[in-house]
Amino acid sequence: MRHMNRFRLPALALAAGTLLSTVVAVQPATASEGGEGPSLRALAARAGVRIGTAVDMTALADDRAYRRTTVRDYNSVTAENVMKWESVEPERGVHNWKPADDLVRFARAHGQVVRGHTLVWHSQLPAWLTSGVEDGSIKRDELRKILRDHITAEVKRYKGKIQQWDVVNEVFEEDGSLRNSIWLRELGPSYIADAFRWAHAADPKAKLFLNDYNVEGVNAKSTAYYELAKRLRAEGVPVQGFGIQGHLAIQYGFPGQVAENLARFGALGMQTAFTEVDVRMILPVDETKQATQASYYRRLLDACLGARSCKSFTVWGFTDKYSWVPGVFEGEGSATPMDETYGRKPAYEALREGLAAGR
Repeated sequence: MRHMNRFRLPALALAAGTLLSTVVAVQPATASEGGEGPSLRALAARAGVRIGTAVDMTALADDRAYRRTTVRDYNSVTAENVMKWESVEPERGVHNWKPADDLVRFARAHGQVVRGHTLVWHSQLPAWLTSGVEDGSIKRDELRKILRDHITAEVKRYKGKIQQWDVVNEVFEEDGSLRNSIWLRELGPSYIADAFRWAHAADPKAKLFLNDYNVEGVNAKSTAYYELAKRLRAEGVPVQGFGIQGHLAIQYGFPGQVAENLARFGALGMQTAFTEVDVRMILPVDETKQATQASYYRRLLDACLGARSCKSFTVWGFTDKYSWVPGVFEGEGSATPMDETYGRKPAYEALREGLAAGR
């Protein structure tokens, strides 16, 4: 396959203390530091698209440069880990909402919208849930109720504060068959429609997304999503968006038919979004690799800007200092628009130029 599957890093505990002091200290900017032209955020506002980043909550609390860049360049934020099930309910019935609450509060203070990530996934589930299913102490009907209660509790908690939710994440294999997850095995395929209905009931105004990787262009996997969305929408299920993660690697080439893929979901009346963009490379870095990386970022952004359905473009972190890539792909990295010292790569400038060109 073109890209390897990727696994997110374990959730990081929020450092001691509160973000309230940082909320006051950092203010949005319309220009980049040093008078070097407008920020990504300012250009995105003019282009009519949200520019977003995944947020590492430990870095947000501890790293002043990280915090400043998050506010300056991005008007949309996604929780990298702290809204996932293992983080919000590590013990059954015992919730830890504080890190997610802190992100929502930080975003509101700085005029940013929030993408919720993610309600139903096969990974990063709490141990009490997976072990209960494995040993038979949690049966099918109880599992369905647990899932409903989880979705309802999380979506209701942030009702009116989350713009888009990744409701169901990574449910297809590369060949377009449904992933053999705990949800499919125990509940059958109806869990997908159920999840969207439950999320919509908890917050009717939030836009509800399917989300996956390796679905940038037209292929078996993205076509499976297209057929699923078409069928569910015909049945009245509130599937309102298609999230394309955009985890690319320059050694595999750029995906084909990206614009066509966006167009067909748009024709269904759905929103589209690039939700987790990064572009990794085999190390060491050189100028040729960076130029290729920049072109990949720009081509994904141009596809979004060229599609009326595409409302947001989110990078999965903006600095290599906190990137998940080196910990998962041995010998690969340098996947984000900034290096480990927040130096701007050609990829950053490509994003800025693309946003400046507008829709």
